[in-house]
Amino acid sequence: MPYSLERWLAGRWIAGPGIDDALERAKQMNKKGISAIVNYLGEDLARKMDVDEAVETYIALITRMSKQRIRGDISLKPTQIGLSIGRRLMEENYVKIMEHAKMHGVFVWLDMEEPKDVGRVIDAYLQVNKRLRGGICIQAYLKRSTEDAERITRNNGTIRLVKGAYGYREGSGMIDGRGGIDENYRGIMRYLFGHSEKFMIATHDRTLLAEAMALNREAHRKVTYAMLNGIDNGYAKMMAAQKENVALYLPFGTRWVGYSYRRVREMGHMRLILQSLFRSQQL
Repeated sequence: MPYSLERWLAGRWIAGPGIDDALERAKQMNKKGISAIVNYLGEDLARKMDVDEAVETYIALITRMSKQRIRGDISLKPTQIGLSIGRRLMEENYVKIMEHAKMHGVFVWLDMEEPKDVGRVIDAYLQVNKRLRGGICIQAYLKRSTEDAERITRNNGTIRLVKGAYGYREGSGMIDGRGGIDENYRGIMRYLFGHSEKFMIATHDRTLLAEAMALNREAHRKVTYAMLNGIDNGYAKMMAAQKENVALYLPFGTRWVGYSYRRVREMGHMRLILQSLFRSQQL
């Protein structure tokens, strides 16, 4: 993809380079009844100085979200806070951020990345979640995710269910094919409605969203419906107007290339992305 086109696409999905940009976009969302899931871009950080900078950015972000009464959460990536260097560093930074977030009343999500790291990330999350309650992302394109969702739920964890944004690789434990991923997503979603009080359904699939809303009319769970900023903001706005709990995943920062590339490659999103180019994404 040409650099200029990639940068233009990124501008539709990403709030901007700094915290001010993210907070301003989050305020716009809040005015329309939509909460923000704010993410500082960055992953696979192998230098401790870069990890330290990411952690301090999240600390500052949490403080400012609290002071400005932004309605929203933050979401961070394990390899952004030290996992590429070592699990111990990642856990120390995760605890530091969680403690600061608890003090300021901001909820923290732990994103999920490559399949090879799933076990380590879940183990770290469940250990910290015993005293500092947060949420974790589960990817429906992994065959193991049903068992992971059950384990997390049994241990009082909170799940954000997504389809997954990393390309299929043989032997990785991924489900090959959109139909299989949708089926797995639907099964995990129904499990959550039956066994969890609070969770997040994160998808642009309007069929799955309709099924989830129908299930919740019976189950009465604390469900939030989440989408990526800039893909289908009009639909998110419509759902919020219908008094559903809606959030948009809102990245900011200068490390936008990897994020944009995954959005374009993500299975099932290409049609939505192409449609979004001809829609207004203003809130």
